[in-house]
Amino acid sequence: MSNNNQYILALDVGGRPYEWLLWQEAVTLYARDEIAWEAGDTKIIVRGGISHKTGVQSEIHLNSIVAVRGANIANKKRVPSLTNRALFVRDGHVCMYCGEQFQTSLLTRDHIMPKAQGGADKWDNVITACKHCNNKKGNRTPHAAGMPLLAIPYVPNRAEYLLLKNRNILVDQMLFLKHHVPSCRRVM
Repeated sequence: MSNNNQYILALDVGGRPYEWLLWQEAVTLYARDEIAWEAGDTKIIVRGGISHKTGVQSEIHLNSIVAVRGANIANKKRVPSLTNRALFVRDGHVCMYCGEQFQTSLLTRDHIMPKAQGGADKWDNVITACKHCNNKKGNRTPHAAGMPLLAIPYVPNRAEYLLLKNRNILVDQMLFLKHHVPSCRRVM
């Protein structure tokens, strides 16, 4: 296998995005015959040992998108974990107050309803803000600070979260996931 960081996009048998699998996990699923069907264009070849009897090296061809028997999206968390990295990607590394794009090191997580006023640390109450704007806003709401939001925060659906979570998405995986993102969402 040439790229140890490559992930396989797992779907439930209904075709709903489920999770990213390490290629090693996918090999196990293939070996157990737990792959219901495959999609996508990319094949990832994993080579094993050499047979003493035949002298042939074993290999398994993994598809970049697989439906897993028994996978149940209902058992996965409905609300994806909130991390700064995922938040910044959701918001395109753009400060939702000034509209400028920044490097990660210059960004912060800002609470629309400040935590000091009882605001929760959840997707629909946080946005990406540059350090300058976050300090300027302080412990006030955007309205009280006279700093209107450029976009409304939202909770990513499962497909969006998978897009946010993986840095090495193959083209066919990206196209598949984007079909599961509402058209009204910002482009990631």
